[in-house]
Amino acid sequence: MKEPGLHNNKGDNELPGSLKVPPLEGLREAVRQILETVTDPEIPVLTIADMGIVRDIKINGDGVEVIITPTYTGCPAMDMIAMNIKLALLEKGFVNVKVTPVLSPAWTTDWMSEEGKRKLEAYGIAAPDKRFAIPKDGVECPQCHSANTRVISEFGSTACKALYQCNDCKEPFDYFKCH
Repeated sequence: MKEPGLHNNKGDNELPGSLKVPPLEGLREAVRQILETVTDPEIPVLTIADMGIVRDIKINGDGVEVIITPTYTGCPAMDMIAMNIKLALLEKGFVNVKVTPVLSPAWTTDWMSEEGKRKLEAYGIAAPDKRFAIPKDGVECPQCHSANTRVISEFGSTACKALYQCNDCKEPFDYFKCH
């Protein structure tokens, strides 16, 4: 019996790329593992799992539906993320893939993984802090770790980030805004 959404020519439980097909009840987990390899096109060190934008995975007959929530309404990266999700699943043998964006509930930085926040800092972007949305100062510089910083603009390289400068090392940096 073919698993929903899967097609392979091997006649066994193996997908292209040697990913083993689990029993039906494990199919969602297999999809989740594949999604953990899809990166954010604007911040390539983060996966969509790190970002917390995958809201649900549904197995519908012979198809797979992935529900995602944008970090911002109108986020320009969402079309690319949806395409990358489809490509990752197609590459592993899933053929009937649908990606559905949902706006409610609105995404929040609380959905980001702690690992994702660590990756942001290592990449040079200050991770969100639940205490404030756009602080005027005191955001820790990801370069020198000084809290002697100031906001330059409430919008950085993308709408989901604000631009700061460290008063000690003088380096500008993005801060991933809380929301």
